[in-house]
Amino acid sequence: MKMMKKLARNLGYALVLGLTLPAPGATTTVLVGSGGLVFVPATATIAQHDSVIWSWSGGPHSTTSGTTSGSTASPNGLWDSSLNSPPHSFTNTFNSAGTFPYYCSVPFHFENGMKGTIVVTAANNPPTVTLTNPPSGSTLCAPASIILAANAADSDGTVTNVQFFQGTTLLGHLTSPPFSLAVNNLAAANYTFSAVATDNGGLSATNSITLNVITATPVTITPQLAAKANFGFSYNPDIGLQYVIQRSTNLAAGNWLSLVTNTAASSPVNFTDPNPVPGGAFYRVGRLPNP
Repeated sequence: MKMMKKLARNLGYALVLGLTLPAPGATTTVLVGSGGLVFVPATATIAQHDSVIWSWSGGPHSTTSGTTSGSTASPNGLWDSSLNSPPHSFTNTFNSAGTFPYYCSVPFHFENGMKGTIVVTAANNPPTVTLTNPPSGSTLCAPASIILAANAADSDGTVTNVQFFQGTTLLGHLTSPPFSLAVNNLAAANYTFSAVATDNGGLSATNSITLNVITATPVTITPQLAAKANFGFSYNPDIGLQYVIQRSTNLAAGNWLSLVTNTAASSPVNFTDPNPVPGGAFYRVGRLPNP
Protein backbone atom coordinates (compact mmCIF):
# COMPACT_ATOMS: atom_id res chain seq x y z
CA MET A 1 0.00 0.00 0.00
CA LYS A 2 2.81 2.46 0.91
CA MET A 3 4.54 1.68 -2.38
CA MET A 4 1.31 2.37 -4.29
CA LYS A 5 0.85 5.74 -2.56
CA LYS A 6 4.48 6.67 -3.20
CA LEU A 7 4.17 5.71 -6.86
CA ALA A 8 0.99 7.77 -7.20
CA ARG A 9 2.71 10.84 -5.72
CA ASN A 10 5.72 10.39 -7.99
CA LEU A 11 3.49 10.17 -11.05
CA GLY A 12 1.48 13.20 -10.01
CA TYR A 13 -1.78 11.27 -9.58
CA ALA A 14 -4.18 11.16 -6.66
CA LEU A 15 -4.81 7.60 -5.41
CA VAL A 16 -8.32 6.94 -4.11
CA LEU A 17 -9.09 3.49 -2.73
CA GLY A 18 -12.52 1.99 -2.08
CA LEU A 19 -14.46 4.98 -3.39
CA THR A 20 -17.53 4.42 -5.56
CA LEU A 21 -19.18 7.47 -7.06
CA PRO A 22 -22.92 7.31 -7.81
CA ALA A 23 -24.04 7.95 -11.37
CA PRO A 24 -25.29 11.53 -11.69
CA GLY A 25 -29.00 12.05 -12.35
CA ALA A 26 -30.63 14.55 -14.66
CA THR A 27 -31.09 18.20 -13.68
CA THR A 28 -33.96 20.64 -14.16
CA THR A 29 -33.59 24.41 -13.83
CA VAL A 30 -36.18 26.65 -12.15
CA LEU A 31 -35.78 30.43 -12.52
CA VAL A 32 -36.32 32.38 -9.29
CA GLY A 33 -37.96 35.79 -9.65
CA SER A 34 -37.91 35.76 -13.44
CA GLY A 35 -40.31 38.58 -14.41
CA GLY A 36 -41.80 39.08 -10.95
CA LEU A 37 -42.81 37.13 -7.86
CA VAL A 38 -42.81 33.77 -9.61
CA PHE A 39 -40.90 30.53 -10.04
CA VAL A 40 -40.55 29.47 -13.68
CA PRO A 41 -41.81 26.85 -14.19
CA ALA A 42 -44.16 26.91 -11.22
CA THR A 43 -44.47 23.09 -11.38
CA ALA A 44 -41.52 20.93 -12.42
CA THR A 45 -41.79 17.17 -12.90
CA ILE A 46 -38.62 15.13 -12.50
CA ALA A 47 -37.64 11.49 -11.98
CA GLN A 48 -36.54 10.00 -8.68
CA HIS A 49 -32.84 10.71 -7.92
CA ASP A 50 -32.81 13.73 -10.25
CA SER A 51 -31.93 17.27 -9.12
CA VAL A 52 -33.47 20.74 -9.36
CA ILE A 53 -31.28 23.81 -9.76
CA TRP A 54 -32.92 27.06 -8.74
CA SER A 55 -31.25 29.98 -10.54
CA TRP A 56 -31.91 33.52 -9.33
CA SER A 57 -33.14 36.01 -11.92
CA GLY A 58 -34.29 38.59 -9.36
CA GLY A 59 -34.22 39.00 -5.64
CA PRO A 60 -33.77 38.75 -2.86
CA HIS A 61 -35.72 35.47 -2.87
CA SER A 62 -35.47 31.97 -1.42
CA THR A 63 -36.61 28.45 -2.22
CA THR A 64 -37.95 26.94 0.98
CA SER A 65 -39.72 23.58 1.19
CA GLY A 66 -43.11 23.60 2.89
CA THR A 67 -46.56 25.16 2.59
CA THR A 68 -48.19 28.51 3.30
CA SER A 69 -51.63 29.69 4.30
CA GLY A 70 -52.36 33.39 4.08
CA SER A 71 -49.52 35.12 5.92
CA THR A 72 -48.36 31.94 7.69
CA ALA A 73 -45.52 29.80 6.35
CA SER A 74 -44.89 26.19 7.45
CA PRO A 75 -41.42 25.05 6.39
CA ASN A 76 -40.81 21.29 6.62
CA GLY A 77 -37.01 21.32 6.63
CA LEU A 78 -36.42 19.33 3.45
CA TRP A 79 -34.46 22.21 1.93
CA ASP A 80 -33.96 25.97 2.40
CA SER A 81 -31.68 28.14 0.31
CA SER A 82 -32.09 31.19 2.61
CA LEU A 83 -32.60 34.65 1.07
CA ASN A 84 -30.29 35.42 -1.84
CA SER A 85 -29.95 37.92 -4.66
CA PRO A 86 -28.66 37.15 -8.16
CA PRO A 87 -26.34 35.78 -9.29
CA HIS A 88 -27.02 32.74 -7.17
CA SER A 89 -28.06 29.11 -7.56
CA PHE A 90 -29.22 26.37 -5.21
CA THR A 91 -29.46 22.63 -5.89
CA ASN A 92 -31.49 19.90 -4.23
CA THR A 93 -31.53 16.20 -5.18
CA PHE A 94 -34.82 14.33 -4.78
CA ASN A 95 -34.28 10.69 -3.79
CA SER A 96 -37.89 10.00 -2.88
CA ALA A 97 -40.97 10.04 -5.07
CA GLY A 98 -43.79 12.41 -4.19
CA THR A 99 -45.08 15.97 -4.49
CA PHE A 100 -43.01 18.66 -2.81
CA PRO A 101 -44.42 22.22 -2.41
CA TYR A 102 -42.15 25.18 -1.72
CA TYR A 103 -42.25 28.97 -1.55
CA CYS A 104 -40.20 32.15 -1.25
CA SER A 105 -39.76 32.88 2.47
CA VAL A 106 -40.36 36.65 2.12
CA PRO A 107 -43.93 37.04 3.56
CA PHE A 108 -45.06 39.57 0.96
CA HIS A 109 -43.80 37.29 -1.79
CA PHE A 110 -45.51 34.03 -0.84
CA GLU A 111 -48.66 35.93 0.15
CA ASN A 112 -48.77 37.12 -3.45
CA GLY A 113 -48.36 33.69 -4.94
CA MET A 114 -44.59 33.09 -5.15
CA LYS A 115 -44.91 29.33 -4.70
CA GLY A 116 -43.89 26.26 -6.62
CA THR A 117 -44.15 22.49 -6.71
CA ILE A 118 -41.70 19.72 -7.55
CA VAL A 119 -43.35 16.44 -8.65
CA VAL A 120 -41.00 13.45 -8.38
CA THR A 121 -42.04 10.29 -10.23
CA ALA A 122 -40.93 6.92 -8.89
CA ALA A 123 -37.99 5.19 -10.55
CA ASN A 124 -38.90 2.28 -12.79
CA ASN A 125 -37.44 -1.03 -11.61
CA PRO A 126 -36.84 -3.76 -14.19
CA PRO A 127 -39.01 -6.89 -14.17
CA THR A 128 -37.84 -10.34 -13.14
CA VAL A 129 -38.06 -13.51 -15.23
CA THR A 130 -37.09 -17.13 -14.58
CA LEU A 131 -37.29 -20.07 -16.94
CA THR A 132 -38.87 -22.82 -14.84
CA ASN A 133 -39.09 -25.64 -17.40
CA PRO A 134 -37.17 -27.59 -18.43
CA PRO A 135 -34.46 -27.48 -15.74
CA SER A 136 -31.23 -25.95 -16.98
CA GLY A 137 -28.58 -28.55 -17.80
CA SER A 138 -31.10 -31.30 -18.60
CA THR A 139 -30.14 -34.07 -21.00
CA LEU A 140 -32.89 -35.12 -23.41
CA CYS A 141 -33.25 -37.75 -26.12
CA ALA A 142 -33.63 -36.71 -29.76
CA PRO A 143 -36.03 -35.86 -31.28
CA ALA A 144 -36.92 -33.85 -28.18
CA SER A 145 -40.12 -31.91 -27.61
CA ILE A 146 -40.28 -29.52 -24.67
CA ILE A 147 -42.47 -26.87 -23.09
CA LEU A 148 -40.57 -23.68 -22.34
CA ALA A 149 -42.19 -22.12 -19.26
CA ALA A 150 -41.28 -18.90 -17.48
CA ASN A 151 -42.41 -16.92 -14.45
CA ALA A 152 -42.27 -13.13 -14.88
CA ALA A 153 -43.23 -10.29 -12.54
CA ASP A 154 -42.75 -6.54 -12.09
CA SER A 155 -42.59 -4.93 -8.64
CA ASP A 156 -43.72 -1.47 -9.75
CA GLY A 157 -45.77 -2.10 -12.86
CA THR A 158 -46.84 -4.89 -15.18
CA VAL A 159 -45.12 -7.36 -17.47
CA THR A 160 -46.34 -6.56 -20.97
CA ASN A 161 -44.43 -9.11 -23.03
CA VAL A 162 -42.33 -12.28 -22.64
CA GLN A 163 -40.26 -13.41 -25.63
CA PHE A 164 -38.70 -16.84 -26.01
CA PHE A 165 -35.46 -17.34 -27.95
CA GLN A 166 -33.47 -20.32 -29.16
CA GLY A 167 -30.02 -18.78 -29.34
CA THR A 168 -30.70 -15.50 -31.14
CA THR A 169 -33.79 -16.80 -32.98
CA LEU A 170 -37.15 -15.55 -31.72
CA LEU A 171 -39.50 -18.50 -31.20
CA GLY A 172 -42.54 -16.51 -30.10
CA HIS A 173 -43.93 -14.14 -27.50
CA LEU A 174 -46.85 -13.83 -25.10
CA THR A 175 -48.46 -10.75 -23.59
CA SER A 176 -50.15 -12.42 -20.61
CA PRO A 177 -49.56 -15.45 -18.38
CA PRO A 178 -49.15 -18.35 -18.45
CA PHE A 179 -45.87 -17.70 -20.26
CA SER A 180 -45.18 -21.02 -21.99
CA LEU A 181 -44.27 -22.15 -25.49
CA ALA A 182 -43.93 -25.58 -27.12
CA VAL A 183 -40.72 -26.45 -28.97
CA ASN A 184 -40.74 -29.68 -30.98
CA ASN A 185 -38.39 -32.06 -32.79
CA LEU A 186 -35.06 -30.87 -31.42
CA ALA A 187 -32.20 -32.75 -33.06
CA ALA A 188 -29.12 -33.89 -31.15
CA ALA A 189 -27.14 -30.75 -30.20
CA ASN A 190 -26.47 -28.34 -27.36
CA TYR A 191 -29.07 -25.58 -27.01
CA THR A 192 -29.46 -22.27 -25.21
CA PHE A 193 -32.98 -20.99 -24.62
CA SER A 194 -33.83 -17.56 -23.20
CA ALA A 195 -36.86 -15.73 -21.89
CA VAL A 196 -36.93 -11.91 -22.10
CA ALA A 197 -39.56 -10.07 -20.04
CA THR A 198 -40.44 -6.43 -20.73
CA ASP A 199 -42.44 -4.17 -18.39
CA ASN A 200 -44.78 -1.25 -19.04
CA GLY A 201 -41.89 1.17 -18.50
CA GLY A 202 -39.81 -0.35 -21.28
CA LEU A 203 -37.26 -2.12 -19.07
CA SER A 204 -36.44 -5.77 -19.62
CA ALA A 205 -34.79 -8.76 -17.96
CA THR A 206 -33.41 -12.02 -19.36
CA ASN A 207 -32.97 -15.56 -18.04
CA SER A 208 -31.35 -18.43 -19.97
CA ILE A 209 -30.99 -22.20 -19.70
CA THR A 210 -28.91 -24.78 -21.54
CA LEU A 211 -30.07 -28.20 -22.76
CA ASN A 212 -28.14 -31.17 -24.13
CA VAL A 213 -30.08 -33.25 -26.65
CA ILE A 214 -28.41 -36.55 -27.55
CA THR A 215 -29.02 -39.53 -29.80
CA ALA A 216 -29.71 -42.35 -27.35
CA THR A 217 -27.74 -45.58 -27.58
CA PRO A 218 -29.44 -48.99 -27.39
CA VAL A 219 -29.55 -50.47 -23.90
CA THR A 220 -27.69 -53.73 -23.34
CA ILE A 221 -27.84 -55.89 -20.21
CA THR A 222 -24.89 -57.86 -18.84
CA PRO A 223 -25.64 -60.48 -16.12
CA GLN A 224 -23.40 -60.41 -13.06
CA LEU A 225 -22.51 -62.97 -10.44
CA ALA A 226 -24.24 -62.16 -7.17
CA ALA A 227 -25.05 -63.70 -3.82
CA LYS A 228 -27.05 -66.92 -4.05
CA ALA A 229 -30.20 -65.23 -2.82
CA ASN A 230 -29.92 -62.32 -5.28
CA PHE A 231 -29.78 -61.69 -8.99
CA GLY A 232 -27.87 -58.83 -10.56
CA PHE A 233 -26.88 -57.29 -13.86
CA SER A 234 -25.42 -54.09 -15.33
CA TYR A 235 -26.68 -51.92 -18.17
CA ASN A 236 -25.23 -49.07 -20.21
CA PRO A 237 -27.41 -45.93 -19.98
CA ASP A 238 -26.83 -42.51 -21.51
CA ILE A 239 -25.89 -40.21 -18.65
CA GLY A 240 -28.68 -37.76 -17.88
CA LEU A 241 -31.53 -39.83 -19.32
CA GLN A 242 -34.13 -41.64 -17.21
CA TYR A 243 -34.51 -45.42 -17.06
CA VAL A 244 -36.82 -47.93 -15.40
CA ILE A 245 -35.99 -51.50 -14.38
CA GLN A 246 -38.93 -53.92 -14.48
CA ARG A 247 -39.51 -57.58 -13.60
CA SER A 248 -42.03 -60.15 -14.83
CA THR A 249 -42.61 -63.85 -14.16
CA ASN A 250 -44.28 -64.66 -17.45
CA LEU A 251 -43.63 -61.84 -19.98
CA ALA A 252 -47.33 -60.96 -20.06
CA ALA A 253 -47.90 -57.35 -21.03
CA GLY A 254 -49.66 -56.46 -17.79
CA ASN A 255 -47.34 -58.39 -15.50
CA TRP A 256 -44.28 -56.10 -15.49
CA LEU A 257 -43.47 -54.69 -12.04
CA SER A 258 -41.39 -51.48 -11.91
CA LEU A 259 -38.54 -51.94 -9.41
CA VAL A 260 -36.31 -48.86 -9.85
CA THR A 261 -36.60 -45.57 -11.74
CA ASN A 262 -33.55 -43.35 -11.91
CA THR A 263 -31.72 -40.66 -13.88
CA ALA A 264 -28.40 -42.14 -14.94
CA ALA A 265 -25.46 -40.38 -13.30
CA SER A 266 -22.82 -42.81 -14.59
CA SER A 267 -22.39 -45.74 -16.94
CA PRO A 268 -22.55 -48.67 -16.52
CA VAL A 269 -25.18 -48.96 -13.77
CA ASN A 270 -25.19 -52.05 -11.55
CA PHE A 271 -28.48 -53.46 -10.31
CA THR A 272 -29.13 -56.21 -7.75
CA ASP A 273 -32.59 -57.54 -7.00
CA PRO A 274 -32.72 -58.08 -3.23
CA ASN A 275 -36.03 -59.97 -3.47
CA PRO A 276 -35.82 -62.28 -6.50
CA VAL A 277 -38.79 -64.43 -7.41
CA PRO A 278 -38.30 -68.13 -6.51
CA GLY A 279 -38.05 -70.13 -9.68
CA GLY A 280 -36.70 -67.21 -11.75
CA ALA A 281 -38.04 -64.13 -13.53
CA PHE A 282 -37.52 -61.91 -16.55
CA TYR A 283 -35.95 -58.40 -16.33
CA ARG A 284 -35.93 -55.50 -18.72
CA VAL A 285 -34.52 -51.94 -18.74
CA GLY A 286 -36.47 -49.24 -20.54
CA ARG A 287 -35.57 -45.64 -21.37
CA LEU A 288 -38.30 -43.26 -20.23
CA PRO A 289 -39.66 -40.45 -22.41
CA ASN A 290 -38.22 -36.97 -22.02
CA PRO A 291 -39.73 -35.11 -19.08
